[in-house]
Amino acid sequence: MEGGNPVAPPGARTAADVVTPELVARLTRGLTGSGTTVSHTPFTGRKLADLPESGPEDVAAAFGRAREAQRAWAAVPVRERAAVLLRFHDLVLARQSEVLDLIQVETGKARLHAHEEVQAVAVAARHYGRKAPAYLRPKGHTGVVPTLTKVTELRQPRGVVGQISPWNYPFELSVGDALPALVAGNTVVTKPDTETALTALWARELLIEAGLPAPVWQIVLGEGPVVGPAVVAHADYVSFTGSTRTGREVAEGAAARLVGCSLELGGKNAMLVLHDADVEKAAAGAVRGCFSSAGQLCISIERLYVHESVADAFVERFVARARAMRLGTGLAYGADMGSLVSGRQLETVTRHVEEAVAKGATVLAGGRPRPDIGPLFYEPTVLEGVEAPMAVCAEETFGPVVSVYRFRDEDEAVALANATPYGLNASVWTRDGRRGRALAARLRAGTVNVNEAYAAAYGSAQSPMGGMGDSGLGRRHGSEGILKYTESQTVAQQRIMPLAPSFGMTDEKYAEFMTRSLRALKALRLR
Repeated sequence: MEGGNPVAPPGARTAADVVTPELVARLTRGLTGSGTTVSHTPFTGRKLADLPESGPEDVAAAFGRAREAQRAWAAVPVRERAAVLLRFHDLVLARQSEVLDLIQVETGKARLHAHEEVQAVAVAARHYGRKAPAYLRPKGHTGVVPTLTKVTELRQPRGVVGQISPWNYPFELSVGDALPALVAGNTVVTKPDTETALTALWARELLIEAGLPAPVWQIVLGEGPVVGPAVVAHADYVSFTGSTRTGREVAEGAAARLVGCSLELGGKNAMLVLHDADVEKAAAGAVRGCFSSAGQLCISIERLYVHESVADAFVERFVARARAMRLGTGLAYGADMGSLVSGRQLETVTRHVEEAVAKGATVLAGGRPRPDIGPLFYEPTVLEGVEAPMAVCAEETFGPVVSVYRFRDEDEAVALANATPYGLNASVWTRDGRRGRALAARLRAGTVNVNEAYAAAYGSAQSPMGGMGDSGLGRRHGSEGILKYTESQTVAQQRIMPLAPSFGMTDEKYAEFMTRSLRALKALRLR
């Protein structure tokens, strides 16, 4: 132990033990690229792998392969496609140590936080493996003239889905989002972040082992400004997770081609601790909500609003827990928090904290980098006295930094929580579940957790998850998470008589007949 933080013991496994030349060669086999790009591990900053770098022509070729494979894949019965997901579920759980190692060396996160990705992928695979046939089943609807008009709604795959996934959750936000698209009968072309590409490539390899035909999921690697627009330019639908700024560009590109898109973007998420909250449980929940994956989670908490009657007690417990957190680089369970992922993230975190302090904010815990542990480590940081002119007040930090504010009543708390263009996630803590749910309904956020920070809503895969306002468009999970990858098609069959004058009716008699029929349908309360 050093400075209250665990240091990897001598002889512990390292990134070099995980990412071997043989592994890289196996995972990148078949990938095309006109150049080479390099990935690094945040734990040390050292090189992880040389990877093939795609250009626009490589992206076009990948879409060509995916498009060629799509018709045959869509012809596979949905239950057989779903069975692939269920086999994948079992393989993920059986071989989780492999992907946990990869997630850790590519993102720098603690192993427990990496396991959140394993849990999320397993939940998504099980959910869509079980529910996809029902979500995609043809549905009958009442026709314009009951019994005479038979109407069926079909769900047709869109074709080739283009997916752009980020670096912070490379397993869950690559394969986890691809699964519903694939089981719906689409093929997928994914551009993962280069620094975390090995995790996505491992996921593809395991899904192929579970029975997915190899051409059905293509992966392209390269710089976002080069490869991202090329993906948008060829896709029949675009799934994007990342920053709000880039999300707007993706939306513009999709709109120009009249293709749909779903966007999960940034957040400045609030947690409300009400006067009747269990402050001990709330403090523990705030640690999870603020510092999981070093705060590099779109749905993590960056604003803490605490009722003035419990604020002192809550802050005392929360700060004590934050100060006691163990930082580490080990490829094993035990560390409470890992590293930031890049120098850019470290610069943003440092700038936000230093500017806030210079303008009068107080550091209650943390507030400094820890190069003694690793080049990108930063302590869990709690600020008080943050005000609007400070960048950390309104801008997304995306790091282990949270600001504490006090409020007098619930109306004030709701107004403060909603005073942001973002609307991704929120959290409410109270001993009264009914009060918590009622207050949650007043918050402008796509998901709200009562007595949990983010995991309860996100892990409930039958329910939609996504953002309002600047936090995005569309939803993942539940019916919306798979139906967005389909086109609805209405097939209407008219029987016995047409919807036109017939059996010798004049136009006037037909109009009278239809008028009487419409009145009768209303009287019968038919929809």
